[in-house]
Amino acid sequence: MAGDDVCKSRVCGKGTCKPSSDSTFGFLCECEAGWNQARPQHDDSLKFLPCVIPNCTLNFSCAKAPSPAPEREKQANETIFDPCYWSDCGGGTCSKTSLFTHKCDCQEGYHNILNVTAFPCFKECALGMDCARLGIGIMNKSTSSPPNLRENSQNQ
Repeated sequence: MAGDDVCKSRVCGKGTCKPSSDSTFGFLCECEAGWNQARPQHDDSLKFLPCVIPNCTLNFSCAKAPSPAPEREKQANETIFDPCYWSDCGGGTCSKTSLFTHKCDCQEGYHNILNVTAFPCFKECALGMDCARLGIGIMNKSTSSPPNLRENSQNQ
């Protein structure tokens, strides 16, 4: 893929995809104000990760601590190129949906932020009051289908 075409199939969450010859995958995600990537702040090698972590108060003490995840068996085809390798679904499990996309299937009592399945799962009580400035408020508890991330993203 060349030029802007590299961003046609990429999802950057609350960010914008930009072609980049300096990036591992040929693109990077520039986060909107108030959103972060799930990477160390100064690790420029992971700028391809989507912007799905809100920069607001998250208090996990309201939920009982999850049991430690059992050591899962490594699969022969598991690779760092699998989007679930880089994803933190919070109170959910990751499922690969395409080459570069995934969804977070939330446990009971948890909900995807902004009702977007590519975003992590949190309990409503974990969200601080300052999260409202990012449009994060009462979680959608309906069983209707969540919106497509493409409808919510600004990828170009």
